Amino acid sequence: MKKEPYKMTSIAEVHRILEVPGPEHPLLSVVDLDAIKCYAIEDLRSVVYSFYCVSIKKNFKGKMKYGQRYYDFDDGVMTFFSPGQVVSADIDENLKLEGWWLLIHPDFLKSYPLAKTIREYGFFSYAVHEALHLSPKEEDTVTAIIRNIQQEYHSPIDTYSQNVIIAQISLLLNYCDRFYNRQFITRKNANNDLLVQLEELLSSYFNGDQVRQRGLPTVQYLSEQLHVSPDYLSDMLRSVTGMNTQQHIHHQLIEKAKEILTTTSLSVSEIAYSLGFEYPQSFNKLFKNKTSLSPLAFRNSFN
Repeated sequence: MKKEPYKMTSIAEVHRILEVPGPEHPLLSVVDLDAIKCYAIEDLRSVVYSFYCVSIKKNFKGKMKYGQRYYDFDDGVMTFFSPGQVVSADIDENLKLEGWWLLIHPDFLKSYPLAKTIREYGFFSYAVHEALHLSPKEEDTVTAIIRNIQQEYHSPIDTYSQNVIIAQISLLLNYCDRFYNRQFITRKNANNDLLVQLEELLSSYFNGDQVRQRGLPTVQYLSEQLHVSPDYLSDMLRSVTGMNTQQHIHHQLIEKAKEILTTTSLSVSEIAYSLGFEYPQSFNKLFKNKTSLSPLAFRNSFN
C-alpha cells in the first residue's frame, strides 16, 4: 500500500523533526538550512505542509517531486509552496545544504490584506521545475529582506513586530513577482518552444477526433500535456503573447470554426457540436464575442 504523505500541521513540528531549536513564534519561522544536520528523514520524503514555504536552496544534490514527476535540482533556486501541496524528495543523507527556509502559517496573516493577496501570487502554485532562478544581485536582494525578517523575528516582541514582519514578507513577494517576470523574458527561447508545443497540441486536438470525443480542451489538460502547472503556463503565455491559456484555446477554436464555416455546408449547430459545445447558443455567443459577427453572418460574408 502506498504511504500517505506526512501531514506537517505546525511549524514547531518542522523544527522538532529537523532537530533544530524550537521556533520563537508559533506561526512564523526562518530556518537556516546550513544548521540542519540530517536530511534523509523518512517523514520528509513526501510532505503536505499546512503553511506557506519560501526557500532558497544551494548545493542541493538530489531530486524533488511535484505532482507525478521528478526534477533534478542541482542549482541554487528559490521555491514556493502553499498549504495543501504535496512535496516529495529523494535526498542524499550526506548532503550539506545551504540557504534559508521561511515558514508562514496562514493564521499569522489574519486581519492583514496579505492574507488575501498572497493567494494572487501565481508562483505559489508553480511546479518545482518552474522554480525561480535568481541572479547574484537578485539573490542579494531577497536575502537582505530575509535577514530583516530574521532580525525582527529574534527581537523582543512589541506592538509593531507583526506589522514590520508582514511588510517585509509583502516586499519579498513583490520582488519575487518581479524576478519571475524577468525570468519569463530571459528564458524567451524556452518559452517560445513551449508556445510552439502548445499551438501544435491545440492544432492536433481540434483537427483530430479528440474534440468530438472529449469536448473542448481544458487549461488543466494542456498544462498536464506540457508538464507545467496551469498558473505557470498562463503567466508565461501572457508574458509572451498577451493572452492566457484559456484565450489561446478560444483563439484556436475560432480559427477552426472559421475554417469549417467557409469550407463545408454543415449547419451552425452541427459545427458547434463537432467543436465540443453542448449547446449551439454557447458557440454562437463565443464566436460573436471574438469576431463581432455571428457564425452565419461570417459564412455569408464569403458568399
